[in-house]
Amino acid sequence: GSEAASEQGQEEEAEDRLKEHMDNLLDKSAKARQAALQSLRLALSSKTLSEFLLERRLTLTDSLEKCLKKGKGEEQALAGTVLTLLCFQMGSGPEGEEVFCSLKPLLVSILTDSTASPSARQSCATALGMCCYVAAADLE
Repeated sequence: GSEAASEQGQEEEAEDRLKEHMDNLLDKSAKARQAALQSLRLALSSKTLSEFLLERRLTLTDSLEKCLKKGKGEEQALAGTVLTLLCFQMGSGPEGEEVFCSLKPLLVSILTDSTASPSARQSCATALGMCCYVAAADLE
């Protein structure tokens, strides 16, 4: 009994940290947003969080969109990576497709923008390819 309670407490603590990182994506400081993106990247790549993310995918997608639009270089690159991981977590169902379709035009825009940093363009290209493979229902 106490082992299960301890495990549940750790899970709630981890979810609280994730919520905090998601909130920090909207911070005015670019450094704070980048730190939040790095923490989310680590969390999404190390643990399956689909249940937690399912309820928060729209909020996270909106925050990633802001990071991609307003951010520069490193922030855009990190946002592209987090988006890819979010698509993986959502899977090939309607939720994953919804995340991908909402950000696809922005990813294409950054990818084709010759003034965007090479790391941002590369990350957006990877996000497009991986998310399209995982989540796009339309074969084209």
